[in-house]
Amino acid sequence: MLTAAFLAMLLLSAPPVEVAASPKSALPTDAEAISTGVAKIVAMQEKGPGADVAAEWPYEGVYRVGGKIPYGYRVGGTSIASLALLAAPGFAEDASRKDAVSRAIDFVAKSKDEPLLSPNYAGNYDVRGWAHCYGLRFLVAAKKANAVRDAQKPAVDAAIAFYLDALKKTEIPQVGGWQYARGPGIDKPCATSPFMTAPCLMALVEAKAAGLDVSDELLARTVKALEITRGESGYVAYNAARQTRDDAGQIPGAIGRMCAVETALARAGKGDEKRIRFAVEKFFEFWPELEKRRKKTGTHVAPYGVAPYYFFYAFTHAAAAIELLPEAERAANRAKFRELLFKVRDADGTWNDRVFPRSASFGTAMSVLALVEASGAGALKPTP
Repeated sequence: MLTAAFLAMLLLSAPPVEVAASPKSALPTDAEAISTGVAKIVAMQEKGPGADVAAEWPYEGVYRVGGKIPYGYRVGGTSIASLALLAAPGFAEDASRKDAVSRAIDFVAKSKDEPLLSPNYAGNYDVRGWAHCYGLRFLVAAKKANAVRDAQKPAVDAAIAFYLDALKKTEIPQVGGWQYARGPGIDKPCATSPFMTAPCLMALVEAKAAGLDVSDELLARTVKALEITRGESGYVAYNAARQTRDDAGQIPGAIGRMCAVETALARAGKGDEKRIRFAVEKFFEFWPELEKRRKKTGTHVAPYGVAPYYFFYAFTHAAAAIELLPEAERAANRAKFRELLFKVRDADGTWNDRVFPRSASFGTAMSVLALVEASGAGALKPTP
């Protein structure tokens, strides 16, 4: 999530961080942690600028547009928090959660009219694509969960059409995929970002499964855009405009996008068990490189250029990747994963990778999604 830029990762030089293990008896159950996380997310919903009701969970990072949190982060963060509320068990019986998601639906649906989300823009560094991707995913999921009230359906359908069309219009020419750090000129080819393109492919697969107009050609181009970012071993580059080569020295900084890319390709029917296993193994081996940057100031810091916002992105997609392994391998990997996730849980039952208190909504939502995945009930499964 959601934030924007990642620099190319540098060579390994520092030893792993030692994190004190929590006694297994002290760990909450998944159900307890999810229930607490859901309640915390609902309580963190806030009023946007000039709004009368709390309808947003904006992601806060260091990037600003006109001194304000970018609109793409407002819609993207709200959509991710809402996806967690929808995915956690018991949504249909939870009135407070349903009300919070309903307000978020109104906000995300009306945001299609926000000029700062228009797909017609000049390019350069811009995070509106996160709104297009996650706004689409959220509204499609909300309809599937019967969370959209009859009065909301026309606006939701119009917004879904807008976000899907925006993804189509902002696809990178010739290369395929998406990128938040493009050069000037939205109509010019540039390197694809696997960090962004992986969730966009998931959005397209989910939209097609919902009966929306997603062509096989668009899916094929997006799959190819992700495939060129992979080295032979399973390493995934930060950016790529042509077939990438392996760079083992950069793997510690690539584990999040490795898990995300393999999960997305599996969702599109292009799963590779060997690469999925490699991504999961490297996540467990090198996650301390992410831990060094959690809740730290700044963005990209040597030796890998890892920024704090990479943390829960990696965890959520690692949880999904584990569920793509053969069944006999899942239980042991789930147990290892849960132990790590609970090591980085704050005392109040939330998770946060930033120094900004507001971003606990994002970290907690991503962690709830990860726990739902680890229960075997998640949505990031291969398409039959």
